[in-house]
Amino acid sequence: MNAAPLLSIRNLQTGFGKRGHHVNVVNGVSFDIGYGEVFGLVGESGSGKSVTCRSIMRLFAGALAEIDGGEILFENVDLARLSEAELTEIRGAAISMVFQDPMTALNPTVPVGRQIGEVLRRHQGMSGNALRARVIELLGQVGVPNPSARANAYPHQFSGGMRQRVLIAIALACHPKLLIADEPTTALDVTVQDQILKLILKLCHESGTGVLLVTHDLGVVAQTCDRVGVMYAGRIVESGPVRAIFARPSHPYTRALLDALPAGTSRKPLRPIGGSPPDLAYPPSGCRFHPRCAFAIDACRVTQPRPIEVGQDHSSACLRVNELAGGAS
Repeated sequence: MNAAPLLSIRNLQTGFGKRGHHVNVVNGVSFDIGYGEVFGLVGESGSGKSVTCRSIMRLFAGALAEIDGGEILFENVDLARLSEAELTEIRGAAISMVFQDPMTALNPTVPVGRQIGEVLRRHQGMSGNALRARVIELLGQVGVPNPSARANAYPHQFSGGMRQRVLIAIALACHPKLLIADEPTTALDVTVQDQILKLILKLCHESGTGVLLVTHDLGVVAQTCDRVGVMYAGRIVESGPVRAIFARPSHPYTRALLDALPAGTSRKPLRPIGGSPPDLAYPPSGCRFHPRCAFAIDACRVTQPRPIEVGQDHSSACLRVNELAGGAS
């Protein structure tokens, strides 16, 4: 693996809305992804995971969104400073994205083979028989049966799992260096979910592609990721190697997420997280988790904690991190 990271995000800030009604949804997010590494981003719905992904690609689906600050360094090039034309050359080629819902991501009026071919034609200048052969090869690689005939089929003629495989074929067509997978298995059953995740990891490990995997499922993180960042209310509250996070969670929110997981055959009762995530238009002062935190003290209500190293490449943004890391409960 290269010494320098493939992607380095520093103090990213992204907001939505018009001036005077601007809501900061991503607030000071920082993390790195190495070549060939799978980095997971987890947290409750509305924590800012998808907005972080869309900030990298600057794809906001027409919303009034703006990157307010920070750096998005992709191989030392700041994507936040590129023009739309420059970024268009990178999207789909060096950086690709697998979206959550393939039925809305795919064009329902165009055969899937043509949709895969558009990427190859745009970024690699392919045409004719070579283009057709590559499209069929990609469909075969992602496990679509009878790819020669299925290339002429429309999205509605595929199952949910097969549509997701088509999206993966589109995303990997140009051998990207970074793949962003935004909850790619949310709408799929458990068996298909496992197949899709294994497919993404297999194809990326073979090519050395870095992966940013967004999910709300800590079980998926445990099975697939090398490192993980835990997001809450627009900020990363803990990050580090997956094994370290699961063995020694050092932020109350991470602990709460793990406590809410079913414990297999154990009779241990589930411990749901009390309260609700905050309205990011009116976030709480200090630590944003303090209204729901069993470990909160008065200082948590007024002081915004900074990340503190608690182990090798493992940090936690909590004022009581030393007590928690030492096993406080």
